[in-house]
Amino acid sequence: MRVPTPTVDDATVLAFDFGTRRIGVAVGNTIVRAAQPLSTIDEERSVPRFAAIGALIDEWRPSRLVVGVPVHDDGREHEMTRRARRFARQLAGRFRLDVVEVDERHTTQAADEELRGSGREGRARRDAVAAKLILQGYFDALPPR
Repeated sequence: MRVPTPTVDDATVLAFDFGTRRIGVAVGNTIVRAAQPLSTIDEERSVPRFAAIGALIDEWRPSRLVVGVPVHDDGREHEMTRRARRFARQLAGRFRLDVVEVDERHTTQAADEELRGSGREGRARRDAVAAKLILQGYFDALPPR
């Protein structure tokens, strides 16, 4: 029996909520179009960050990556916009995968709201939940099948 190769219509996707201290990671699949928080990479140095991302890519074998790109409320770019875009370019170059940039306005606040009342554990998961919201937004914007 041949195992089908994932296509654009049935692909695993990893999403990233980029930050200078932590990177939240979420995973989802384009069949069910549902995202779930996966982990938080709590490392500021580039080499260990990309090693952790590489391990996740090896484990999940995504067909594409999604990176949240922050902008001001009015859509203007700022320093973190440029850093997130650079991170997206680095992912594409290092891992040779398609990378999609997604507007991530208000995802951290929405993640805080979702985790309200969950104490320290919730705060530690905030970046992964923000990545989940970024990925869910990506899935919700896909054209209907």
